[in-house]
Amino acid sequence: MLHSNIPFAEFTKGKIPSIAKIVRSIALALFVASFASCLGSSLSVAQDTAPAPAATPAAAPPAPPPPPACDAKTQEKCTVNSGDTAWMLTSVALVLMMTIPGLGLFYGGMVRKKNVGDTVMTSFAITCLVTVLWAAFNYSLAFRAGTPFIGGLDRAFLQGILSDIATGTTNPSPLAPTIPETVYICFQMTFAIITPALIAGAFAERMKFSAMLWFIALWATVVYAPIAHWVWGPGGILNASNDQAWFKVLDFAGGTVVHINSGTAGLIACLVLGARKDSGPAHNIVLTFIGASLLWVGWFGFNAGSAVTANVQAGMAMLVTQLATAMAALTWMLVEWSMRQKPTVVGICSGAVAGLVAITPASGFVGPVGALVIGIAAGVFCYWGTTGLKHMFGYDDALDAFGVHGVGGIVGALLTGVFAISEYGGTPGWIEGNPHQVINQAAGISIVLVYDVIVTFIILKLIDWTIGLRVDKDVEREGLDLTLHGEVVH
Repeated sequence: MLHSNIPFAEFTKGKIPSIAKIVRSIALALFVASFASCLGSSLSVAQDTAPAPAATPAAAPPAPPPPPACDAKTQEKCTVNSGDTAWMLTSVALVLMMTIPGLGLFYGGMVRKKNVGDTVMTSFAITCLVTVLWAAFNYSLAFRAGTPFIGGLDRAFLQGILSDIATGTTNPSPLAPTIPETVYICFQMTFAIITPALIAGAFAERMKFSAMLWFIALWATVVYAPIAHWVWGPGGILNASNDQAWFKVLDFAGGTVVHINSGTAGLIACLVLGARKDSGPAHNIVLTFIGASLLWVGWFGFNAGSAVTANVQAGMAMLVTQLATAMAALTWMLVEWSMRQKPTVVGICSGAVAGLVAITPASGFVGPVGALVIGIAAGVFCYWGTTGLKHMFGYDDALDAFGVHGVGGIVGALLTGVFAISEYGGTPGWIEGNPHQVINQAAGISIVLVYDVIVTFIILKLIDWTIGLRVDKDVEREGLDLTLHGEVVH
């Protein structure tokens, strides 16, 4: 029998908790415990399956330093100056325009109608021929390091030029350190083109076309390339920047290399060929006017471009080119007017070209006053060179290659030594107390003249002995257009 301290009466009266309540309390407690357990498990699973925080990305490797800018000290795998390059690209186009169509039209208007086609084709063919020779080896011979007399052949067929478009880098020429060597090659090519093309004015209307091609090819290689190296090439014997030079000749854009060189060769050519059987007045002065105008505009690339940078020297070269040209044209017109009582279109155009020629060597060295004096001298002396001098010696310089380019180049080269200003070009002339510069200029002129005369004469004689230089008299009488080219200008 069970014993209990709770009175039975109180149990029966409900004062003691009933069994049902106890059971409900226990069930509730079990439910809460079960819910808490499930909730804890869910949270644990959620924590276990949550993605791990993203790993911190590794730091990118540092970018390589940009290539250095090309300059006088940095010339390997460097980046060029875009402003200088843009100006030189423009100058290339301007100077090429001087030959085709400028010189072709200038000369074409002054010959007789039956020889116009041959004259303009000569300029065009020379442009093509010299371009190929320049790429093959003449650029390397003229402007690469070698000996004091001739360059090397490391750029034969233009091999070894760096032009990396991925990095924008190049190895510029030391002679033009802020522009691509490709642009410098093209710029100097245009000079190599126009120089022999100028010679053609002396032998116009009488040389065989085949003989002309052989003469130009040989002359461009054994005369132009060496002289260009002497004056402008690394270590040249006449290069003003070469401490070991024989004579430090100032020639900014080609007074000796282009004009004295071509004028002298033209004189020898017309002497070897002899005079034309007959001659006549210019057949179309409008063509000559257009050609002279194109030459004038293109000459800004010739002279100002020779700074090979877009800088203050280029600006001064452009200014003095304009001043000397205008003054020379006016001077020629006035001299001709006083001598022949009439100013002519051909005369004023020839005077402008004479001024362009004479200011060429001086354009990077003289100021405005010097340019005006050079212009006056060019107008007077070149007029005399195309009239008095030619008549005195009786040679037939058909289109006055020597009278304008030879005489004008000599006048300009000598006066460069007189009027050079150190502020403008780095070298003083006679007016700044350096008379020795005139001696340098005269010595350079003499060396170029002697070499040019001898080698040009030899080339012409070799061609004459092999294939002949001159057309026969029947061809000359009928005209070179129809007989040599099968074409007629209407």
